Amino acid sequence: MTAFVDVANMARWIQRDGVENIITRMAEYLEKDFARWESYDKIPRVASHTPFGVIELMPTSDGQTYSFKYVNGHPSNPARGYQTVTAFGVLADVDNGYPTFLAEMTLLTALRTAATSAMVAKHLARPDSITMAMIGTGSQGEFQALGFRGLLGINTLRVYDIDPKAMDKLERNLKPLGFQITVCDSVDEAVDGADIITTCTADKAQNTILHDAQVRPGVHLNAVGGDCPGKTELDPAILDRSTVFVEFPPQTRIEGEIQQKPDDFPMVEFWQVLTGAAPGRRSAEEITLFDSVGFAIADGSALKCLRDMTAGSDLQTEIDLIAEPEDPKDLFSLVTALSPVS
Repeated sequence: MTAFVDVANMARWIQRDGVENIITRMAEYLEKDFARWESYDKIPRVASHTPFGVIELMPTSDGQTYSFKYVNGHPSNPARGYQTVTAFGVLADVDNGYPTFLAEMTLLTALRTAATSAMVAKHLARPDSITMAMIGTGSQGEFQALGFRGLLGINTLRVYDIDPKAMDKLERNLKPLGFQITVCDSVDEAVDGADIITTCTADKAQNTILHDAQVRPGVHLNAVGGDCPGKTELDPAILDRSTVFVEFPPQTRIEGEIQQKPDDFPMVEFWQVLTGAAPGRRSAEEITLFDSVGFAIADGSALKCLRDMTAGSDLQTEIDLIAEPEDPKDLFSLVTALSPVS
């Protein structure tokens, strides 16, 4: 039998343990797995692009546990009554190939993305950072805010979205949780005085959400929205002024902000910061930029965190996913056992 966490139990888990607490715990799993980055199999995600969006598979393995995530990204979906992103994921035992854990990952991906952003910022943002600007306040907004508060203590938000309803939604959800929120009329107003800038928009286009002149020295940029070919958010000049940190360069070159740059554009693989192979922030004036696209190793970390935090509870059920005849060589016996007797 395969352990399973469905949508209802995922929501119950989050309600039980709390978004901020889960993201903080998940960041520990991420740090541990990123620190042993070289032990994992790594390939860019396998993507099927259409005019409507993209469907992707994200596999990886450390030789003991194999994981993959199925995920889509369809920016026009909300206008049609669907989610922009849906996902599910699997953990499997490398020893015998059996899937051991299956879970919905639409909610889990939101947690994973925020946990990764905050985990990276903990190592790259200035230690005295107190204010975050959020450009784009859609589905990821609340998770990002809670992640940055959990790991960095950021409680002051300056927010801007082209959709006023999205900003109202974010304020309605976060103000009761103790955040100080300023709803802004422009990107210029939102980034004024911000120590950290998070960009997270959904439009699948090469946009300039943030201009070079809007980024002052010392800022940490958490660029979340550029996550597929042809989709960017930043003025290319910002990258030239920044130290750019990435997850897996072959994937980021295809999907991230650096798709705007030549192949020899300099960047730092973030795992090297954790192991001491490369420096993180080197000065208070340096602009650090996390060109985040999401990578399979982080999804595996999130699945393991979910599995462990829900183990032994009624949040996990079991499903009969694997055909297991008494004789491993006699698969047909499962059919004949159900055949009517003449």
